[in-house]
Amino acid sequence: MANAWFESVAEAQRRARRRLPKGVYGALVAGSERGLTVDDNTAAFAELGFAPHTAGLSNERRLGVTVMGQPVSMPVLISPTGVQAVHPDGEVAVARAAAARGVAMGLSSFASKPVEDVVAANPQTFFQVYWVGSREEMLGRMQRAKDAGAVGLIATLDWSFAYGRDWGSPFIPEKIGLEAARRYAPQVLVKPRWLLDFARTRALPDLTVPNMVATPGDPAPTFFGAYGQWMNSPMPSWDDVAWLREQWDGPFMLKGVMRVDDAKRAVDAGVTAISVSNHGGNNLDGTPASIRALPAVAEAVGDQVEVLLDGGIRRGGDVAKALALGAKAVMIGRAYLWGLAANGQAGVENVLDLLRDGLGSALVGLGHASVDELRREDVVVPPGFERRLGAAEQPGR
Repeated sequence: MANAWFESVAEAQRRARRRLPKGVYGALVAGSERGLTVDDNTAAFAELGFAPHTAGLSNERRLGVTVMGQPVSMPVLISPTGVQAVHPDGEVAVARAAAARGVAMGLSSFASKPVEDVVAANPQTFFQVYWVGSREEMLGRMQRAKDAGAVGLIATLDWSFAYGRDWGSPFIPEKIGLEAARRYAPQVLVKPRWLLDFARTRALPDLTVPNMVATPGDPAPTFFGAYGQWMNSPMPSWDDVAWLREQWDGPFMLKGVMRVDDAKRAVDAGVTAISVSNHGGNNLDGTPASIRALPAVAEAVGDQVEVLLDGGIRRGGDVAKALALGAKAVMIGRAYLWGLAANGQAGVENVLDLLRDGLGSALVGLGHASVDELRREDVVVPPGFERRLGAAEQPGR
């Protein structure tokens, strides 16, 4: 369509809201309890300013980096997110878009598409795991991902099962049956374009999670079946993290690190990368924005492991700010999901283009030719902005 292109992530979000049934859109915006953390993730970026130059600016815009052994066109990765019922092609469409733009894909073990299909769409796929079930079950899922060709592993441990949103949690069914159809009918009937997308595939949204089984094609649990097993699994220890890392002989990221002391323990466990993350505001509400915690973590371990950031990225300028404060790259979640909902694969490509162009513009304005040149001096950090969690120096700098 001639008007399918959008000029900002905010517009992608508006289109996603218009297109999706209320409950489906509600699952995307998410956030726990009062939503303090999800709001701070974006508000914190707005507190940071730039210190641009006037003349002598570079004509080059070198955005490419290598992250977890993978050369990518820009320091932006797809963060793994669960069942993507916003579009029939789900994670496969996202993987194709990322491949088309030279970006690596993160695939959730709670995804709706098999790892084999996603790796086929994007060979630069990192497989993400939660600590669910026994070590034997964990090994089975990891081996399946390795056999499929996943190039790295992401372990996500930042989850306390906080729930209960002040604005109400959306109804998400265990499976699409008569009761789910009845409850969703009033929402779906007023969103005919979303319904038509699925009607064309002659299939209902799939709420099973095929990557939670070790053998492709085995009966997969539903999302909530797997979620229930996760909730009842023992919380992993640092010994478990070290064991998990030993089982994967390639790049290994620990996602969800917000504290300096945890970052140091992650290094001791042998990880190759960490992501400073608060689970997009979906974990313990009241946790500071991840960008506030980034500088202290990067200062403490950035010379030993690759430090990434996720949470609150909405524009290319946000990427530049994160890199200036010590991140090697960023991961995006809601931004690409809104693009997927707005216009499928092309919508995800649109979001990635916006981030690339915005990052390039910030680079030029700051007088740099390469993202590797971004430094703290390029941003204006207000007093008290940082949160040095788990460090000897606790107050904000």
